[in-house]
Amino acid sequence: MPPWRTVDAGQGRCVRAVGVPGHGEDVDELLRFVRRQGTPAEVLDWLGRRTGAHVAWIGREGAVEAATAGFPRRIADALTEQVERLSGGRLAAATTRVGEREVRLEAFGGREPRPVLVTVSASALSREAAALASQAGGILDLLGRASDADGGTRGYEAKAAQLRFAVLTALLAGDVTMARRMTTGDVPPLLNAERVRVHLLHCPPADRDRLTRTYLDPSGYHGPGLMVNCPVFKEQLICPVAVEDPESGGGRFRQGEVLRRLVAKNPGYALGVSRPHPLAATGEAYNEAVHALAVARNSPGRLAAYRGRPSLVHVLPRRAALAWARAYLEPLQSVPKPTEDVVRLAVTFSRSGVARLLHLSRTTVTAHCRRAEEALGVDLGEVRTRATLDLALSLTALQSDPADSAAQTDTVQLVAPPLGELLRTSPATAWAEPFLRPLRDTRHRDLYVTVEAWIDANTDAQRTAARVGLSRNTVRAHLRAAERLLNRDLLTTGSGVHDLVHALRVTGAGQRAHPPAESGQRARWSSADVAS
Repeated sequence: MPPWRTVDAGQGRCVRAVGVPGHGEDVDELLRFVRRQGTPAEVLDWLGRRTGAHVAWIGREGAVEAATAGFPRRIADALTEQVERLSGGRLAAATTRVGEREVRLEAFGGREPRPVLVTVSASALSREAAALASQAGGILDLLGRASDADGGTRGYEAKAAQLRFAVLTALLAGDVTMARRMTTGDVPPLLNAERVRVHLLHCPPADRDRLTRTYLDPSGYHGPGLMVNCPVFKEQLICPVAVEDPESGGGRFRQGEVLRRLVAKNPGYALGVSRPHPLAATGEAYNEAVHALAVARNSPGRLAAYRGRPSLVHVLPRRAALAWARAYLEPLQSVPKPTEDVVRLAVTFSRSGVARLLHLSRTTVTAHCRRAEEALGVDLGEVRTRATLDLALSLTALQSDPADSAAQTDTVQLVAPPLGELLRTSPATAWAEPFLRPLRDTRHRDLYVTVEAWIDANTDAQRTAARVGLSRNTVRAHLRAAERLLNRDLLTTGSGVHDLVHALRVTGAGQRAHPPAESGQRARWSSADVAS
């Protein structure tokens, strides 16, 4: 092999072919080609056709990343030492002959290790061809840098999205302190708010990432709010937004208005909005937004704020209900804590949805549910069982009342009331009758018949259709109409269905095939609990 002709790394590497006929046109064509988003392989093919050489691009890792068809790989293997010298910055360019072929190498970029462009031809490249190769190599280096920068941006956006999801998860669990700790000192404005509304946007899945990028601020958040892709429902974007202080003039951010405008401009969008809640009650606000979205999707304007009545959990006699819930859930004390966490979600979301939310396999979620079923002696495949378990879990998750602790030391000790007794109390009756009244109106009796049959059929639309003599599509249409009248989501999550189960039971309907909801376990409560 003859001696190498080299150019020192300190010398200029870009050879300008000033005055070379046709060179300017070639460069212009190359730039036009790149603007059309040509790939590195396509750029090398273009360069090969223009110079008559075989061309390869050796990346920073020392491997051939792209090459023209027929490029002699054995030559690249023989150039390992020389490529390392160029890549390490000791040389800028070099030429040699391998057998009957002329080989030219040139390194690009200022950061080591550097990529290297290799051309292999039957004879030395002309001045204009060498200059064109240098221009093409410089452009390929710039494309590589842009790709690296774009990859870094995507990586940052992915990490920022993961952090926003973690903050939202902590808020939904009511742990504001943990949410603040996750932000490592750069606390977003949302976490300094006293109250929050959750906006739940329904939109095409492909639009979610675009929207989160569009309204992203430099800190990685969205002003005094968050925009987080729902991991369970691919068409939903969860947007908790700080409620503005009226005394501040309300001019600092208008994310709620932005979301409303998006709905107005896009026929495929819908928006459900919760009432204002304390920041620690973001989970309750989310549940309201879920119900509001169900109404919005069935409304002409595709926009709805929550107007429904509170859930049964908020109206039952507090201490008596808590005594029942603790007794009912006592068998779960024998199962691992993760099992209870999984079951809390599984009574509301599908098991595949819980798996996506917790990054578990569906098999693992099913195993946790089976363990809870065995401990409680119930079948979570039954909607009434899920409703009962959800009620007990929701009662124990309520913020503690000082009176609950006082009840533990009451001198009168009685057996925890059965659920049926709790559902016959006046607060439960006062809640259930207005809840069902829109369906019991003479104009909507057909809807009432459908939803009652739907619960009796364990929320199976096909079985419901057979019971009431309607088509499956008509059953679903009735359920969507019932969602609007009840202000409850019936077809997406389980929370609205559970309220419907309880309301039917309180009013005496839907008494067939009840699960063994009452527990024989004992709990402490006072004689004053029923009246509390």
